Amino acid sequence: MRTAILASGRGSNLQALIEANRNDKLPIDIVAVGSDFVGSGALIRAEEAGIPSCAFPISNYPHRQAQEEDILIWMREYAVELLLLAGYMRILSPQFIRRVNSLVLNIHPSLLPAFPGLHAQRQALEYGVKVSGCTVHLVDEGLDSGPILLQEAVPVLPEDTEERLSQRILAAEHRLYPEAVRLLVLGKVERNGRRVQIFEQGGLE
Repeated sequence: MRTAILASGRGSNLQALIEANRNDKLPIDIVAVGSDFVGSGALIRAEEAGIPSCAFPISNYPHRQAQEEDILIWMREYAVELLLLAGYMRILSPQFIRRVNSLVLNIHPSLLPAFPGLHAQRQALEYGVKVSGCTVHLVDEGLDSGPILLQEAVPVLPEDTEERLSQRILAAEHRLYPEAVRLLVLGKVERNGRRVQIFEQGGLE
């Protein structure tokens, strides 16, 4: 499946996907990487991996719609069938989701539907939960509201800071995202409304 990845920051989830793909554990063709920041870590990782990359800095556009139009054109140029959001910090508009001609997945650092949006780890600590984690979900027109594919729980420890909790959740993300993508691409996922059934798990181990 021809796959594009959008990322805003360091690109560690992108790297996890690249490595799983390189080790023949992820049956996708990563054809392009995009970012909304010029010189982001994600773009550097893409260049090092020999993957075509492109930046879409919002400052280059008069409004978000123009930026999203360029992303759609970019996806069409690469005949993208699957779009993965890997730390992409901009919310895709409902108009984009309606027009995109591919599946869209996202990974979020909480056990959705708890703590959607930005700073999920901080939200978890402030709320005082004992367990947090990460979620891979299909992207719909809402905020982190799409049907859930996989989740992994991460305990919240008494001594946790936002940084410590974020690092432990990130390690779980690196395991969970490639596995969720693998299951989806291999047809091991069946959706019935909001409910998603998985027919196999553990294939990356």
